[in-house]
Amino acid sequence: MRDTRDVSPAPEDDPGDGEPDLFGSLAHLSGSSRSASAKTVWIALGANFLVGVAKSVAAVVTGSASMLAEAAHSWADTGNEVFLLVANRRSNRPPDRAHPLGHGREAYVWSLLAALGLFVAGAAVSVTHGIQELITPEPATNFAVGYVVLALSFVLEGFSFLRSVRQARPTAELFGRDLIEEVMATSDPTLRAVFFEDAAALVGLVIATGGLAVHQATGSPTPDAVGSILVGLLLAVVAVVLIDRNRQFLVGEEVDPRVRAAAIEALLSVPEVARVTYLRLAVVGPRMVYIIGDVDLVGDETETHVALRLRALEARISASPAVAGAVLSLSAPDEPSLSPGSVDA
Repeated sequence: MRDTRDVSPAPEDDPGDGEPDLFGSLAHLSGSSRSASAKTVWIALGANFLVGVAKSVAAVVTGSASMLAEAAHSWADTGNEVFLLVANRRSNRPPDRAHPLGHGREAYVWSLLAALGLFVAGAAVSVTHGIQELITPEPATNFAVGYVVLALSFVLEGFSFLRSVRQARPTAELFGRDLIEEVMATSDPTLRAVFFEDAAALVGLVIATGGLAVHQATGSPTPDAVGSILVGLLLAVVAVVLIDRNRQFLVGEEVDPRVRAAAIEALLSVPEVARVTYLRLAVVGPRMVYIIGDVDLVGDETETHVALRLRALEARISASPAVAGAVLSLSAPDEPSLSPGSVDA
């Protein structure tokens, strides 16, 4: 199995049965991130809807190509947030007989569809309209309306962007990463989508304002058309990045070494575990892992007693909300031991 990437260490929680949660750090982030991600998406949806309406009106009033590109961008983002809400809802469904590890990976499917929507409805429309404006240019009017709408849009998009920044910052600080690195690494696709879409929206607004201003100053619609094309290219880059990251999580990739080290340390903290010789963590959803490992237990009991102890340890690990399941086997005597600093297994 392949490894997951981002479930960060944090203070351990109590699962409620009187025993400390072995993977309390994972549970801490898993429980808080689900509600936080949903709130982040709802805020982005509201902001993009309002901005889309305002930009559409301004595009009709001004005739600006850049403004129309920005309107297409906002409506694409609005549609994408609906996909992300579906991703959150469907990925949080509990396990069933057909899906014993839950439905977490469905988040990556719906997030990938949202990224495809951004590419088609946002990037393609903006570039196509910009090229049309270069071929058959039309002058813009009522520039003041455009500036007011762009300024209002910047405030709303900025508010949504700051929400995603606040959600990503605690984990970024814990890992010693910058925000971009953390958002790229996180296993939460909805956070990544909102962060990059809002960041692209803010950059796009600057481009659109520049294109509109140069259009007004020179009287030539060419800068406005070029602005539309640049906005489209920006959206295309963001869409490709999001598509690729969702693809990687669907296929599987190695866990961050610090996450793996924390998991090994958690297992070694159990008094009955003498050593860990093998450990794999498979991502099965946003901040959700499936654990496979080989451990050597303290003592020299009969096979039946050892099997019962392994099952009890698996149950204790699986009690964490961030762990979809665990399968443990006994280590062979000649297998080398792992430590929190181990790089490979």
